[in-house]
Amino acid sequence: MQAQQTIAYIGIGGNLGDARGTVEEAIRRLAALPQSHLLRTSSLYRTAPVDSSGDDYINAVAQLATSLAPLDLLHALQRIELEHGRERPYRNAPRTLDLDVLLYGDRIIGGDELTVPHPRMAQRAFVLAPLLEIDPAIAIPGVGAAQACLSGITDQPISKL
Repeated sequence: MQAQQTIAYIGIGGNLGDARGTVEEAIRRLAALPQSHLLRTSSLYRTAPVDSSGDDYINAVAQLATSLAPLDLLHALQRIELEHGRERPYRNAPRTLDLDVLLYGDRIIGGDELTVPHPRMAQRAFVLAPLLEIDPAIAIPGVGAAQACLSGITDQPISKL
């Protein structure tokens, strides 16, 4: 008997080294996650750093059907980050790869290790644009329609690659 699958959305980004190649490889790695199936990925987007520094970021969002528990999914993502040289010297440091659990079904999770919906996702063009590309009608639990959040991010430049 197969475990219940949950639709999860994963934010993908990086701005060090071959960021585009790293994001593309991360998508391939997400497709190979155990107990998971990659359903859709957004286009790649270029964005300026927000609350950070360094080169522009390459970002995307992936939609997964997964039977991994939320923390197991997070830990799998962190392993992929580490394999791509991710370091965390300080908050919002430039990075080779950043993988975030944005949404996990319609659950609201608040914990020391994982908070879902991802904090500030409704305030970030680099999350909303690719997320809405995948699902224009998606709602963020506890926030509402993601589409309605766009008016608050018009000052954040973003371009589809």
